[in-house]
Amino acid sequence: MPVSDFEPVIGLEVHAQLLTKTKIFCGCSTAFGAPPNSQVCPTCLGLPGALPALNRAAVEMAVRAGKAFGCRIATRSIWARKNYFYPDLPKGYQISQYELPICAGGAVPVPGLGKIGLERIHLEEDAGKNVHAEHGSLVDLNRSGVPLIEIVGKPELRSAEAASEYLKALRLALIYLGVNDGNLEEGSFRCDANVSVRPRGTAKFGTRVELKNINSFRFVRQAIEYEIERQVEAIEKGEKIRQETRLFDHAAGVTRAMRSKEEANDYRYFPEPDLPPLTVSQDLIDGVRVPKLPHEVLDELTHAGVSPADARTLTDNVDLLRIYRDSSVPGSRAAQAVVNEVARVLKESAVHASFSPGSIAEVFALQDAGTISSTVAKEVLGESLRTGKAARQIVQEKGLAQVSDSGALEAVVDAVLARNPGEVEKYKGGKKNLLGFFVGQAMKDLKGKGNPGALNALFKQKLGD
Repeated sequence: MPVSDFEPVIGLEVHAQLLTKTKIFCGCSTAFGAPPNSQVCPTCLGLPGALPALNRAAVEMAVRAGKAFGCRIATRSIWARKNYFYPDLPKGYQISQYELPICAGGAVPVPGLGKIGLERIHLEEDAGKNVHAEHGSLVDLNRSGVPLIEIVGKPELRSAEAASEYLKALRLALIYLGVNDGNLEEGSFRCDANVSVRPRGTAKFGTRVELKNINSFRFVRQAIEYEIERQVEAIEKGEKIRQETRLFDHAAGVTRAMRSKEEANDYRYFPEPDLPPLTVSQDLIDGVRVPKLPHEVLDELTHAGVSPADARTLTDNVDLLRIYRDSSVPGSRAAQAVVNEVARVLKESAVHASFSPGSIAEVFALQDAGTISSTVAKEVLGESLRTGKAARQIVQEKGLAQVSDSGALEAVVDAVLARNPGEVEKYKGGKKNLLGFFVGQAMKDLKGKGNPGALNALFKQKLGD
């Protein structure tokens, strides 16, 4: 049977690091990039006698995510010890939630796919990190104890592309919620994919394989696509799919067996004896503010007259969206300026710390008053972004104000017509589109500072229109 005769069944588990300043059960910093093992204490090192103390901010962030995705928020949830042995887990267990998580149910809105259901969202601590070097492996425990939410999706995805789009939508939503920075390279947003295949038209799920710790949308697609083909090929050969954990080798483009897949009983879950049940009051739940999610912001922008393409660009980039909102000029005009000019400057260099988004409105005001042309307006906005100077100051310092004086313009118009007698004859003979040529020549003489409207009128007057 070809691959097309099989249906993939995909469910994703996402570990998202919460944007707290300190770890979930101690006061150590969560800042990324510190020297190895410099942000540790007896608690996150798992030393005997050290007791965990819960970080309230982590709970509030988990509640915010749960409310945003329509989950049922548990007023009472249970901490559990998830036991396994690995060099980067000094205690030999991870404090997590199992039977009673803080959030259950809900769904993530994904453009083009609708809503993808969630099984649960639970809180847990992160493990450390193994660093494999030329002369051996080292362990950095700075990340040990960093707060995570694990977002477990239902197996409702049916293609690698759909899985990638789900991850993009989830990541962007978490950034909007202010609970995660979405940084895949630093490992603060990581994905495990559960993949199985079944003959199309059948209801029974196949044996699932877990693909661990994939850290880019492209690799997610590649890993899942390879795994689908691998499983179908094995089934066609009469082989049984083993339930196992596999790693994706992105250099070779293949998945490789890592270990046989653990079940819940392999982790020997039991209630965490050092932490009481997590009790969340209804007042706390009601008091957690949930900002608008990306799909809601997209609708808001399009209703304000922003084109669908510009609205999508703004929605997908929180820095551009922030500048657009702070410009105090809602609508398509400001959106185009941000999507084009601001985005270009951001690609080339950082926006100056003194730049005020209100400069966009100032540039528009100068253009509307005829002080500067549309071309100069782009130049002024770019300069304001790079230097932080006010638009009016840039116009004065660089002498960018438009020439609107009729005497000065008339002299330039006469000069253009005098040196282009052939084009003048063609224009008078009916080739009216040469008006643009004449205006362009005048603008060149005026170094872009001429008033286009006034030049148009003068040329028509001189040419007898």
